[in-house]
Amino acid sequence: MKATGIKTGGAGGATLIGMTAVVMWGATVGLLRSIAEIFGTVGGAALVFSASAVFATLALGVPRWRDMPRAYLWGGGALFVAYEVCLALSLGFAHDRGQAMELGMINYLWPSLTIVLAVLARQQRGTWLLWPALALCLAGIVWVLKGQGDFSVARMWGNVLSNPVAYFLALLAAFLWAAYSNVTRRFGKGRNAVPLFLLATAALLWAQYAASGEPALVFPLGGVGQVLLLGALTASAYSCWNHGMQHGHFTLLATGSYFTPVLSALIASLWLGVRPGAGFFAGAAMVTMGSLVCWWATRTPKT
Repeated sequence: MKATGIKTGGAGGATLIGMTAVVMWGATVGLLRSIAEIFGTVGGAALVFSASAVFATLALGVPRWRDMPRAYLWGGGALFVAYEVCLALSLGFAHDRGQAMELGMINYLWPSLTIVLAVLARQQRGTWLLWPALALCLAGIVWVLKGQGDFSVARMWGNVLSNPVAYFLALLAAFLWAAYSNVTRRFGKGRNAVPLFLLATAALLWAQYAASGEPALVFPLGGVGQVLLLGALTASAYSCWNHGMQHGHFTLLATGSYFTPVLSALIASLWLGVRPGAGFFAGAAMVTMGSLVCWWATRTPKT
């Protein structure tokens, strides 16, 4: 069965479909952390992406990999799998739920990085405003990482050094997803290999689980429900985003994605029962504002 994506009425419909991914992604950080606490860092991630692969295959069918553009299949596939593994492990390695929210916010540098990479790859035009906008996003991340109280470089750096692997993986994930979005846009040619990418992610995580020494999995009903919910959201979100990036308005999708940090922070704080300080949400707002300025810097002036 050949999966060519979701049929819509032109670029506008494809853009709206892509926008729904933003809402679904808002639940990712909270649910991934909660599932990791129940099933373990690697085992929980493997379960989520196994469920996602099943849901995506049921919705889109089994893609014919021979029909896929090679740059999209192998290059995009490698970026997709690496991103998912980095993000899932980063959130699982968090020392506590508050740190998981910080790591999730670092991951949300990807909307602005998507625009920056598109400009550098000459897929998008941009003005000088792009660079101060990126600086504002980075300043927002610094504000998130500073913790409670007044800003201190030593305190912020201490937070990072307390768990350097997790913070590095979160930052790497941001770059990987920005690169994936651009590769999909340039080389996808209307194809959708998301089910294959999810299956490859699950296979890699199961291999890692087998070598990790994590305890044997047990399946409490509440945990299974969370896995199925996040699996369905993940499959739907990535399929919609893939379709939107290929057929919709690139900058409008990027603009919508800029609100993901605030939405994710709100959902995660409610789901995980964490009440971050005002500084956290101020940082999330700075990331969102910087991303919006990135979009503004790529607008085509009206003539």
